[in-house]
Amino acid sequence: MKALKKIRILIAFYMVALVLAGVTAFPAETELKILCEWISGLSETLADDYAIIGWLFGVRDGLIETNAEYPYIAYGYDWLAYAHIVIAMLFIGPFIDPIRNKWVVYWGMIACVTILPLAFICGPIREIPFIWTLIDCSFGVFGIMPLMLCIKYINRLEHERENNMF
Repeated sequence: MKALKKIRILIAFYMVALVLAGVTAFPAETELKILCEWISGLSETLADDYAIIGWLFGVRDGLIETNAEYPYIAYGYDWLAYAHIVIAMLFIGPFIDPIRNKWVVYWGMIACVTILPLAFICGPIREIPFIWTLIDCSFGVFGIMPLMLCIKYINRLEHERENNMF
C-alpha cells in the first residue's frame, strides 16, 4: 500500500475517533444511567467491591441532579463535543496534503502528550480516582500511536517525492 493511502486511512480513522469521542459528551447523563443499570444487573454488591464503581454511581447521581437543577452547566459538555469535532476538522489539511500540513500531525502529537500533565494535575484537584486518571491518559497514549505512524509515512512520502523530482 502506498504511503499516501496509509496516511489517509490513519487520518480518517483518527478523525472518526475524535468525532465519536466528542459526541459521546452530548448524552453523558443517559450513557451513565445505562452503564450504571448494566453494572447493577451484574451484581448488587459490585459497587461495594470496587471503589471506581461507586464513584461512577456518584458521578451519575451528580450529573442527574445538576442537569435537573442547573441544565445550563451541561452546556460545557456541548462545547467539549464541539471542540472534538473542530479538532477533527483540523486534520482535513493533512488528509488532503500531508506533507504541507505535517505540522497538524505534530500538533496532534503534542496534544496527546499534554493530556498526561493535565490529567495528573487536575485529576487529584477534582477528586478523580487514580484509575480514572489512567483511563483519561490512555486517550493520549493510544491517540499518539496513529499520529506517529502518520509522521513515518509522511516522511517516507516526502522522501519519495524529493527523489522523484530529479
